[in-house]
Amino acid sequence: MKKFMLLLWLGLSATGMYGQAFTPETFQAHINILASDSLEGRGTGTIGEILAANYIAREFRKANLRPVGDHESYFQHFTLIGTIDGFTHQQVSRNVAGFLDNGAKKTIVIGAHYDHLGMGLQTGSRDPNSVGQIHNGADDNASGTAGLIELARYLSQNELRERYNFLFIAFSAEELGLLGSKYFVENPLIPLESIALMINMDMIGRYDDTRGLTIGGWGTTSWWGRLLPAIVKKENLRYRVDSTGVGASDHTSFYNRKIPVLFFFTGTHNDYHKPIDDADRINAQDAVRILNVIRELVYALEKESGDPDYRETVNPHAGNTAASFKVTLGVMPDYAYTGKGLKIEGVTGGRPAEKAGLIAGDIIVRIGKYPIKDIYEYMDALGKHEIGQTVEVEYLRGSQSRKTKLTF
Repeated sequence: MKKFMLLLWLGLSATGMYGQAFTPETFQAHINILASDSLEGRGTGTIGEILAANYIAREFRKANLRPVGDHESYFQHFTLIGTIDGFTHQQVSRNVAGFLDNGAKKTIVIGAHYDHLGMGLQTGSRDPNSVGQIHNGADDNASGTAGLIELARYLSQNELRERYNFLFIAFSAEELGLLGSKYFVENPLIPLESIALMINMDMIGRYDDTRGLTIGGWGTTSWWGRLLPAIVKKENLRYRVDSTGVGASDHTSFYNRKIPVLFFFTGTHNDYHKPIDDADRINAQDAVRILNVIRELVYALEKESGDPDYRETVNPHAGNTAASFKVTLGVMPDYAYTGKGLKIEGVTGGRPAEKAGLIAGDIIVRIGKYPIKDIYEYMDALGKHEIGQTVEVEYLRGSQSRKTKLTF
């Protein structure tokens, strides 16, 4: 019966009968709720986060997912120490988890983080006057959470019994350092050895053809390079690949436990971590195309035997954490940029980069005596400077090479 259903699906897919599995209108409707002012930015440990968690849990229940959290609920609670408005508090937060049981030995984890910056009281805002402003985080990461809800709905209602189970998880406290996903892998709701792979969506709502889609985790298994190119081509998406399994999102926690990962990301923009990251700026039409890629990958896995092999990738972040930096420039890197240097996506007002005259679009190629080939050499260079130090920065603006003095 399973083989028959798979063949039936392949026939339907070929004729496009599954093409409307996801719609921009439904995707946008989730965004409008999660990124509404009433949730006050979904700050970790806040009432807004609880309201968002309840919404996600209701959607999981509608999809008939089994609750696998604490006390047979959809919630996995954890405590953390956080700073709000300069004061340290112990906070309670929660991941939201629902399980689709197909009776399989192995499970695919599909995740996204649903927390954001709240009212600007926690760290991370790029607005110099952030306190008291609602940071709705429509792209970061209501978009990934909307994708998570839609995939849960579709996979629970597609009348197929896939050869994998699915665990859908909305993580909290990602903005504070991947704390929700770290807590999960340390306190797993299912055995970690039963997890075949993890798919993570973080900021999938602002696709444009000039920047394209970044797919991370490409090198964490030999399967992705074999399966994904044809799938992405079918959706006519421009894309770049990042081979590493680590990055500033929740897939890192799984990769560090030797689990193959995939990371979907449409790139940063000037609204990133600002109060203006609102629902009306989301590109729902193209977000649906990304969900189609994930759906098609799930079905491509149906035709494979065994499970994806795990491959260790070079970790360019080793020895470099944000906490080790004594200085910052006050810029947002363009993580989708693949050329030489560090391309600036946005500049924070009143910080060293702005004072030195750097603007969005500039490409930094040297800081002091350190050449900058990519974002990792940029991070290395930051770790070698001190507050108050003045250095020469060489950068490209268009085709022109320029230099400026910058004081950290």
